[in-house]
Amino acid sequence: MVSGWTRHGDGRTLAPGEVVKPDERMSWPRMVGFGAQHVVAMFGATFVFPLVMGLDPNIAIMFSGIATIMFLLVVNGRIPSYLGTSASFVGGVLAIRSLYGGDTPAADAIVTGAILVVGLVLALVGLAVQRLGVRVINRVFPPVVTGAVVMLIGFGLAYVVADVYWPQDQWIALVTMTATFLFLVVLRGFAGRIAILLGLVAGFALSWAADRVLGDVTAYNAVTQRVDTHPRVDLSAVADAAWIGWPDTHAPDIRLSAVLLVLPAVIALVAENVGHVKAVGEMTRTDVDPYLGRAVAADGLATAVASAFGGSPTTTYAENIGVMAATRVYSTAAYYIAALIAILFGLCPKFGALVAAIPGGVLGGVTVILYGMIGLLGAKIWVENRVDFSDPVNMVPIGAGIILAIGPVRHTFGSAFTLEGIALGTVVVVGGYHLLRVLRRHGGQGGGG
Repeated sequence: MVSGWTRHGDGRTLAPGEVVKPDERMSWPRMVGFGAQHVVAMFGATFVFPLVMGLDPNIAIMFSGIATIMFLLVVNGRIPSYLGTSASFVGGVLAIRSLYGGDTPAADAIVTGAILVVGLVLALVGLAVQRLGVRVINRVFPPVVTGAVVMLIGFGLAYVVADVYWPQDQWIALVTMTATFLFLVVLRGFAGRIAILLGLVAGFALSWAADRVLGDVTAYNAVTQRVDTHPRVDLSAVADAAWIGWPDTHAPDIRLSAVLLVLPAVIALVAENVGHVKAVGEMTRTDVDPYLGRAVAADGLATAVASAFGGSPTTTYAENIGVMAATRVYSTAAYYIAALIAILFGLCPKFGALVAAIPGGVLGGVTVILYGMIGLLGAKIWVENRVDFSDPVNMVPIGAGIILAIGPVRHTFGSAFTLEGIALGTVVVVGGYHLLRVLRRHGGQGGGG
């Protein structure tokens, strides 16, 4: 643990080429500002994905702060990172809800029970990596597989946009998407890094104005689950909510069939953590390999703790890595401050009610970008590692797995268990790739790509 931070220079300025290392800090007022930037950077995705999964965004925000503190303690302050809500579970969670009754308290408990088990599995993977070394990860999950898993997680969520959010208000969704496009491309610096959040705010404001100018919208209503006429923005719950209060936590309910639906997320979480930790190591010019297993285990433990109280799964966040790259401030002090701010936000029910009032059309315009970007990150992994898709061992299982995820295709095993979409696609990608490699090796045709 970092028990204190050495002040960098005069604490006010950075000379060209200088960086603030993890065990250093600027003046405390400046560190508060850097911490606040990290909160804003993670905010958009950290409260959007709980909404997508039907979980409480207040709990997600609060436990993102708790998870970040846990992470920093486990890695001994060597890897500056923020843990926000993971998108890797969305497909599995939606499959669980379709199997166990939709958006109900009972289904909430089953969802968080499944996430808790996956968190513990991830922690065990982290311990194994710490003991066996990072090479074991690279052997089981080579770039062709990790790229495919990341891609099918993103593209496998397309049906959420098409079937759930976009129909709630197609024109607001289209305008929100376009505005977010512009924010992402035109804005520079810190504003560009919070473009998703700005897109949400713009869509929310546009929906509020449309209610007053155009009146209520007649479209699919996610609350009543039918087409009716209703306001786009309903702030009645915000007025009734208290300013300070404990979030609506609940105990998890563990069901094996639900666990199996989200278990493939472990692959994506390992890939995410490895990539993010390596990126931080390059920026801070330090060897982070000795702490890689700790980082994965810390994420798993944080996920288990958060879900034990009804919270969302966690993962290290690329958005916050971007903030560090822009500011050249890698101090873990900024992350402790950000974590404390997030915890305070989580203890404000009025804030949670405001987040829950975000119209479905706005979420449609933003999530279509988020899911697309996640999918293309998989392609980026392939390009950077020069994956050879002329090799059928690479092409065949990857292509099949992605189509199964995008469908989403459902495969039923008897009457009690179903694999669907992302979960089914991940099993086919990982199992199919390694099976074909073994068959070719025994067939005497050499190794795979």
